[in-house]
Amino acid sequence: MSKYKLAGLAFVFLWFFAGGIGHFAATAFFTGIVPPYIPWPLAVVYVSGVFELLGAFGLIHPATRPWAGMSLLLLIVCVSPANIYMWQHPQLFPKFPPVLLALRLVIQVLLIALVWWSTRVEPRALAAAPQA
Repeated sequence: MSKYKLAGLAFVFLWFFAGGIGHFAATAFFTGIVPPYIPWPLAVVYVSGVFELLGAFGLIHPATRPWAGMSLLLLIVCVSPANIYMWQHPQLFPKFPPVLLALRLVIQVLLIALVWWSTRVEPRALAAAPQA
């Protein structure tokens, strides 16, 4: 693994580890950004926090990394409604400048690319793997 890919993987781990912890440390904030059409916001916050932590720890072992990466990509898609909701309703979140809310969506796309790139198995690694 190149040092760049390792740095990307470390960033992804830290992003989801910190985010997962945040779901439990700042539950009121996360509950407040869940769109009103999603039922049980507190449960959604806790469940997504658990999955962020599981995904982060899944990145550590090479055998679970591809699955963790795919799971984190799915999680990013699942939490996108919260980011879109904040962007669509900036008046509900006066502590955040609207440009920052828009930037979050761009960052989310970049995060998707980084998760995919840093967790996928390289073709050379597949060719070198022992065949059954």
